[in-house]
Amino acid sequence: MRLALTRSITLGMMLASLCLIVPVAGAQSAETLHHVHGLAYSADGKQLMVPSHHGLAIYSGGKWSKGPGPLHDYMGFAATSQYLYSSGHPAKGSGLVNPFGLIRSKDGGKNWDKLGLEGESDFHLLSASWNTNAVYVWNPEPNSRMRQPGLHHTLNSGFQWSRAAAAGLAGDPIALAVHPDDAKTVAVATSAGIHLSRDAGASFRLLAQKEQALSAHFDLDGKHLWYGSYAGVPRLTRVELASGAIQPVILPAIGNKDAVSYIAQNPKSPQEYAIATFERSVYVTRDGGKTWLQIANRGRGH
Repeated sequence: MRLALTRSITLGMMLASLCLIVPVAGAQSAETLHHVHGLAYSADGKQLMVPSHHGLAIYSGGKWSKGPGPLHDYMGFAATSQYLYSSGHPAKGSGLVNPFGLIRSKDGGKNWDKLGLEGESDFHLLSASWNTNAVYVWNPEPNSRMRQPGLHHTLNSGFQWSRAAAAGLAGDPIALAVHPDDAKTVAVATSAGIHLSRDAGASFRLLAQKEQALSAHFDLDGKHLWYGSYAGVPRLTRVELASGAIQPVILPAIGNKDAVSYIAQNPKSPQEYAIATFERSVYVTRDGGKTWLQIANRGRGH
């Protein structure tokens, strides 16, 4: 499915397709990876990971390659300093229960541990705190550990979940982000704007309105929140959490019918960020957003 921006962006775009053409070593053809749901750097900063319906794509050393592990359908994906977290569906023939519920990898995606809710839930919206491993999800429907839909989080690897009242949260949820050090600070991008909570989602305040927020990411120093939005044109914005000061970030030439769907920061090179767009392009900046290098153009890796 390929999504385009016309007059506005809708909730359905949270399921945007980012199809990367990834060369396979020794092969004459290329592999197409469909429906990517995330963007994250590895803890050592050497790899940019792109999850899809058919496993992970890896960008490292200026080249795209196929990632380790099974070709699972990753629907929701987050990295921390210790783990990868995801949801989704098992690879065909794997014999695993569908859907995954919440899973976790300790080895960069080679192997995955089950953390509960397998056969029950598929979390498209999922984020994790880099240093605390708090995991937030938007639950679409009740399950055995969550009696109601909505925003939930766990501090103990899915054993117990807490539901957030989410007072003040408006619009349809599109993306989540969790503060790297404070498990109670969470941001939700919705069709009504970008919202911030300091009390584990009990209450939210609107940071920006009159635009649809589509992606969110906390700087790993915990001082800024980045978010992508759309209001006739695509925007990328950096907010200083202490003062609330808003700083626009100049985007590469992605076009007015595109927008930023995912944002990631390199933990070993703090000025390096990556963005993915709804039109299946991926860019990297190594100077905090002053200049950008395109590494994938409408799904075709450079």
